[in-house]
Amino acid sequence: MEFRHTMDKNHAAEAFRLFSSYCPETKAEKKERLRGMAERVKNGEKVEKVAPPPMIKYGLKHVTTLIEEKKAKFVLIAHDVDPIEMVLWMPALCRKLEIPFAIVKGKARLGTLVHQKNVTCVALTEVKGKDEARLASLQEYCTEEFNNHVQRSWGGKIMGSKTLAMLDKRKRAAEAEARRIANF
Repeated sequence: MEFRHTMDKNHAAEAFRLFSSYCPETKAEKKERLRGMAERVKNGEKVEKVAPPPMIKYGLKHVTTLIEEKKAKFVLIAHDVDPIEMVLWMPALCRKLEIPFAIVKGKARLGTLVHQKNVTCVALTEVKGKDEARLASLQEYCTEEFNNHVQRSWGGKIMGSKTLAMLDKRKRAAEAEARRIANF
């Protein structure tokens, strides 16, 4: 039931815009960056090691670890994971550790963010200063919509046809018994 309630279109577009600015580099970009560093080393220039920029973290095991360590600031979970049991527990974990999360449509859509075919979940651990306000507004919306709003409903209080037939049979038997006693 919970995975049927996904993020609305406008907020999902805003989340994907935010996440798309933190896409990891592709294999070709990494190859070019390393080739450039090798060229500078070959020419005798000193190459400093630079801390990697903020990037999307993805993969079920990696995102779970980030959530458990409370390093994740915002988590997106795909609604169409099969089997759903792979990510069924993740919203409860995010609620327990008070990490904002959202359920979005399409594991393939999450996969495009990280240059993969399909991804079950993604997380942001840090953002640049210019995106702090966007992240804060998304966190606030998702905390209210997903973390604090738990929909629990078991069954639909609708009985099956066999149960309805049995109850009808009992009712008619009780009415017949009542008529028999009244005529006696």
